[in-house]
Amino acid sequence: MFNRLWLLFAQSVTILLAAWFIVATLKPQWVSSPNQNLLERVTLKEGLYDGSSLSPGSYHEAVKKSMPAVVNIFTNKNSSKPKTKKRNHSSDPLFKFFFGDEPPGEEPKSSLGSGVLVSPEGVILTNHHVISDADEVEVSLADGRKFSAKLIGSDPETDIAVLKINAPSLPTPITFGEIESVYVGDVVLAIGNPFGVGQTVTSGIVSALGRDHVGINTFENFIQTDASINPGNSGGALVDTRGNLIGINTAIYSNNGGSMGIGFAIPVNLAKQVMESILITGGVTRGWIGVEPQNLSKELSESLGLPANTEGVLLSGILEGGPAARGGAQPGDVLISVNDKPIMDVRQLLNQIAQIGPGNTADLKVLRKNKTLDLKVQTGKRPKPTAVNQ
Repeated sequence: MFNRLWLLFAQSVTILLAAWFIVATLKPQWVSSPNQNLLERVTLKEGLYDGSSLSPGSYHEAVKKSMPAVVNIFTNKNSSKPKTKKRNHSSDPLFKFFFGDEPPGEEPKSSLGSGVLVSPEGVILTNHHVISDADEVEVSLADGRKFSAKLIGSDPETDIAVLKINAPSLPTPITFGEIESVYVGDVVLAIGNPFGVGQTVTSGIVSALGRDHVGINTFENFIQTDASINPGNSGGALVDTRGNLIGINTAIYSNNGGSMGIGFAIPVNLAKQVMESILITGGVTRGWIGVEPQNLSKELSESLGLPANTEGVLLSGILEGGPAARGGAQPGDVLISVNDKPIMDVRQLLNQIAQIGPGNTADLKVLRKNKTLDLKVQTGKRPKPTAVNQ
């Protein structure tokens, strides 16, 4: 009985194996698992690329035009030189907000930023804070070549510096754009070397124009953008979708050292104006009248007995023997306009007077004891940034 059952079992297994072999040979899909040969049952649609067309909306042409002109800047501080007293920014929250955290230590041995090649003669625009206090400046081109750079001059009050390198076969310099062609909402590209990772392009829009009262520079008229600007981007290019330079990236608003969607660039017209002045004279000469201005508040206006809605700035101090004093200005005057242009606050006054070259006459309109007076003041030369008077 046992032998018959075993024989029956063996015959059944043989028949099943034979059937499985036949099915696996003739109809393998019947016996394969659902995941086997999955690619054979998947239909893929692939696009055709002819080797020349760009993706719709691509900014490749703008990047291709402008990126070779953006350089990396390395600076070194000679530690063997006597150390000068330097402000420690590590605990300054305002400095951290706009420039991020400094590396630990009293004196950084080297720093890194970006710059923009603006002429075939090797002139480079960058930020003053990128090269300030540096003993050696080295420029690395996009093709990897490195050259020592000479500092032609810098202007800490606008944070612009001008360098020059002597190098053969320089890349095509960047093309200057027109600030009048820039509008809020325009797409812009920020090019630089963030965190030292290499040339990087980020995109965003123009968030605001004419941004001042930021507290970074003495003279402010920033382009605000949400294109990512990180440490190392300082001095790099902000370009439009034509690849034209519209600004020099200078600072970010951040509480962690990285981009938070608020970056600032010095507009191209201001950067060009400062650069031309540095190339001609080695520095920037601005007008100055020797006053200590103060913004008018509602409470201050009431205490001075000024008419309601009075606009202007209070001249709370006048430098004895200075241009304004010689022109007849007195402490307590409210400056209403300069050359028929209304003055709304201290920063506007500072900018307006600075644009008037030394030795020229500025027509000031002041309010004194509720009477309007016209004064003619011959402007002087603005002292170095360490001066207190405006």
